[in-house]
Amino acid sequence: MTEHQDTLLPPELVEAARRVIEANRAEGRKIAVAESCTGGLVVAALTEIPGSSDVLGCGFVTYSNEAKVSLLGVSVEMIETFGAVSIAVAWAMARGALEQSGADTAVAITGVAGPGGGSEKKPVGTVVFGRARKGADPEDIAADKRHFGDLGRGGVRLQAALCALELLMPGATLAEEP
Repeated sequence: MTEHQDTLLPPELVEAARRVIEANRAEGRKIAVAESCTGGLVVAALTEIPGSSDVLGCGFVTYSNEAKVSLLGVSVEMIETFGAVSIAVAWAMARGALEQSGADTAVAITGVAGPGGGSEKKPVGTVVFGRARKGADPEDIAADKRHFGDLGRGGVRLQAALCALELLMPGATLAEEP
């Protein structure tokens, strides 16, 4: 017999998701997420919260560059020029998620979780976040790069998911926002 279990994710991740759902519900806002290196972890955390469908419209797991292009409208030229782990691509992912979902806010995550795949310029633990908001000036880029270090694949993904959840809070700002 299987033991009753309310969540299978780390408690701090579920608690962060609960805050996001409650705060956005209180403001009547819908959210969307576009994930690459987190592979759906943010949406999994959000859907651990009962009634999350009041707030979460949809999530996109765009792990491959092809998925970023076909599902979110990121241009091949942008990926070839800047790389998948870049401010430009994270911003384009967030804009694409916003446009495809009709949400009020969309956050995107792309990065190098490891253990391989890093480079001198983008070492393991490099994660880039983008956020788009309905009604915002599309020329105002809201994106930020973080270096979590080599925490192990699970550690990088957890820190990236926690950061993305913080960015989904109403009023949260990114380092590069005015």
